[in-house]
Amino acid sequence: MSAATAGGIHATTTAMTAAAGPALEDSVFLRACRGEPVPYVPVWLMRQAGRYLPEYRALRERHTFSQMLGSAELAVEATLQPIRRFPLDAAVIFMDILPPLAGMGLSIGFGTGGEEGPHVANPISRARDVDVLAVPPAEEILGVHLEAIRLARRELEPRGIPVIGFCGAPFTLASYAIEGGGSRNFEKTKQLMYREPAAWRRLMTKLVTVLSSFLAAQARAGASAVQVFDSWAGTALGREDYARFVKPFTTQLAAAARAAVPGVPLINFSTGTAGYIEDVAACGGEVVSVDWRMPLDAYRRRIGPEQAIQGNLDPAALLAPWRELEPRVRAVLEAGGGCGHVFNLGHGLLPGTPVDAVARLVDHVHQWKAAS
Repeated sequence: MSAATAGGIHATTTAMTAAAGPALEDSVFLRACRGEPVPYVPVWLMRQAGRYLPEYRALRERHTFSQMLGSAELAVEATLQPIRRFPLDAAVIFMDILPPLAGMGLSIGFGTGGEEGPHVANPISRARDVDVLAVPPAEEILGVHLEAIRLARRELEPRGIPVIGFCGAPFTLASYAIEGGGSRNFEKTKQLMYREPAAWRRLMTKLVTVLSSFLAAQARAGASAVQVFDSWAGTALGREDYARFVKPFTTQLAAAARAAVPGVPLINFSTGTAGYIEDVAACGGEVVSVDWRMPLDAYRRRIGPEQAIQGNLDPAALLAPWRELEPRVRAVLEAGGGCGHVFNLGHGLLPGTPVDAVARLVDHVHQWKAAS
């Protein structure tokens, strides 16, 4: 990235790290989010606290996924496990995207195997179901997760390692709430969108209210950055439906979060949205996180210079031998250009990922230097 481009990002984020202490403010991760020059490309990995780690699997042998979500201490332990193993540049709090729905009155459960098979026992099926959903403040319904962030920050701030909080995007949570779990075709979601547009707007508005409260509360608890995960919009929707039914509400969420905590960068992540990434980026966020379905430099050209970019190695590439993995990592780094780029995957780490591959990846990213 050119100096002019980096300056463009920095000009829009002058207050980005107001909530960070001096050591955190100068962290390579937050500097990259601001588009400032960095000594090396920072790296963290979505789902870095997860089943590929033997210590995490050992933890899960003793505790269910629901128990871990319900204990700040267990959540922090999972959060810190990858930080102990690898020199990652940020920690992402161990959490799930569905607890805000539970706080709104939906019954959330997880199938055998913990992270697999989340389901909603009382899904939304009609307009009346939307109207009875509550919109309580985050502190009332998500206190365990906020306490986990406070504890993690207390542990990591002396080392200058930021904590990243997150939430699901309005569409992704709406689809879980309506479908009752994951979906292949999102028929029920689209049916409500098309047949009951007023109810759809009420649902999305309620989600924006709860999620913006949650993001702001995470920042106040100590998160130095927050990420919004839109895992399903790109799978379910084309550009026209995205622009009509999703974009206004994701834009509202980003604006509300930024107004509430202007010193904390928001990372706007989506997958399957390469065909309309400009619309996604226009929703807001200091950083746009992209999947692997298009080269990173192509994403960057379409997003423009005002936002930093995060991504975008295919998670499955970490299953390959190093001779296959290394050129893919190098291609992402070269496309990122060494400035305004946070190295990450295009989605979360797969459970079968070798630990050695993660270690080698992190070291390789840190050692890479952009060509002068």
